[in-house]
Parts: sequence; C-alpha cells; structure tokens
Amino acid sequence: MEKRTEPQKKPQTRQKTAMSPDTAADLSPNRKTGLFFVIAGAVLWGVGGTVSQKLMHHYGADAAWLVTIRLLVAGPLLLLLQFALKGGRQLLRIWTDRRIAPLLLIYGLAGMLAVQYTFIASIGYGNAAVATLLQYMSPVVALLYVLLRRRQAPTRLELTTAALALLGCFMLLTNGSLSSLSVPAPAVIWGLLSAVAAAFYTLAAVPLLRRYDSLVVVGWAMTVGGLALAAIRPPWNAPWPALDAAGYGYLAFVLVFGTTLAFWFYIESLRNLPPQETIVLGSLEPLAAVLTTVVWLHEPFGTWQWGGTMCIIAVVLLMSLRGRN
Repeated sequence: MEKRTEPQKKPQTRQKTAMSPDTAADLSPNRKTGLFFVIAGAVLWGVGGTVSQKLMHHYGADAAWLVTIRLLVAGPLLLLLQFALKGGRQLLRIWTDRRIAPLLLIYGLAGMLAVQYTFIASIGYGNAAVATLLQYMSPVVALLYVLLRRRQAPTRLELTTAALALLGCFMLLTNGSLSSLSVPAPAVIWGLLSAVAAAFYTLAAVPLLRRYDSLVVVGWAMTVGGLALAAIRPPWNAPWPALDAAGYGYLAFVLVFGTTLAFWFYIESLRNLPPQETIVLGSLEPLAAVLTTVVWLHEPFGTWQWGGTMCIIAVVLLMSLRGRN
C-alpha cells in the first residue's frame, strides 16, 4: 500500500457529491468508469504488496533496493502523467513556492519515504497480508493525534472504532493465543511504524493538496524520497537480486501496476465517485493482499486472523461513516 492522498478538489454542488438513493443506483457510464478505476486501483495495490513479498522472499531483493527503485520509477512516471494531462505549469512552480517547497521536502522524506520503507520492511520480515492490515491502522493513529491536539473527548463511534482496531490487531497478530505472535516481532514493529508513518503522510498532505494537484505532490514526494534513499543506499551498489524472466515480470508489475497505475486509477475514480465511496471500496486492498498471500504464496492464515482482518476492514468502514457526518 499503500497509503494515498486525496486529490485537490474544487467545491461542488450538493447534487454532485451527495449520495442519494438515485445516485447510488445510477449506473451511468461515468459512474461505471469510476467504479472500475477504484476497484482496479485497490486490487492492484493489494496484489502489488504480495508481489513485493515474492521478490524479497523468493528472489532475495533487499527492502531498501526495492523501495528506491519503486520510488524513482513511479515518481517520475506520475509527473509525466501530470504533464500529459494538465501540462507542466505546476511541476516547477511548486519548488518556487517558498511556503510549500520546504513542506514538500519534509513530506517526501518523513511521509512518502517513511511509509514506503516501513511497509516494505514489514513485508520482508513477515508477509504482505499482515503488513497491509497493520498499515490500515493509520486512520486510528490519525484520529488519536487529532483528538489529543484539539483536546477533545472521543465520541461513541470513535471509541468503537478504536476498540475494533485493537481487537483486530490482537486477533491478527496472536491468532488467538497470548503465548506467541503469529508473525515475527520485527514485522509487527515495522508494520506499526508504517501505520504511524501513513498517518503523518495523510495529515501532512493537507496543506500541499490545497494548492497543488495530487499527481504533482505525490510524484515529487516519491522522487525526493527515492533520491534521498539512493544517496544513503545506492541501488547500483546493492546486490542485484537473481531475477529470472518471471522475476523481472514481477518487478515490472510492482513498479508500473502496483504503484504508478494503482495511484492514478484512485485519482481518476474521484472524478466520478464521492470520496467516501472510494474509501469504502478501497477496503478491497487488504482483502486482495490477504487472498493473494494465502492462495498464491500459501501463507498460513487462521480463523482468528480472518476475524482480525474483518475487524480492521470494519474500522475503515466506520471511519468513512465518521467522515460523512
């Protein structure tokens, strides 16, 4: 995952954004296109995590190497998409904006790079299913931060959400037994750090997206993060994994489909669907990660872990209801 930011949107009339029964039942070409994009994007994100696991566990790809390649390919590709769709006016202007440029650097390093590295590291130590589900704890982390900052007491819905998240985490990580973890401890630590990083990634994007298109913000953030990690761990000095033809296919899938197209599809879906609906349908991402991890990679996944999966997906749905109110 993968965490994605919501694009800059112009104010719209209530008729276009409200989900009335007539709108929900509408299967116009625009709505069909939006549904296709959001479902395809969520599935590609989930499958992309599982394919990343294949590259690390089967081919020995290093987490830092994979993150660097991923960011340095996907970032420029997203910038090229922005140039093709809307021209290059914002591409350079964002760096001449004295208020935004420092925020973009921070966002690229402490947001984009942090969330990508912690997520891939969690997959490397554990598996894509658990890493994706742990990262989906980020809405709860962001909620707690906002409540503490505003010194507000949580509502009943927020308490229910937090309780479900804790229950889901317990079931997912222990498989119902307190004596041992169902995944290695480093995978849990990196996964929880990924949730924290994803919460920062989401909150820090707000001032950037108010002034610039999301493809510009995320494309540059990926490029900045990739260049920074390349300076510390140059991918050309790292051992290249022993990839065969299938391995190169997996790598291409992660770079093109699991990152670049997945994000672009999500952005495109918001042109034809309300944001809250995209959040709900985005829950297909952890389901896709779990199913492909279990079916394709034959990772064990017990009844308790399936229960934890459902709890964490329920958290996403409840958070979308909170945002609608």
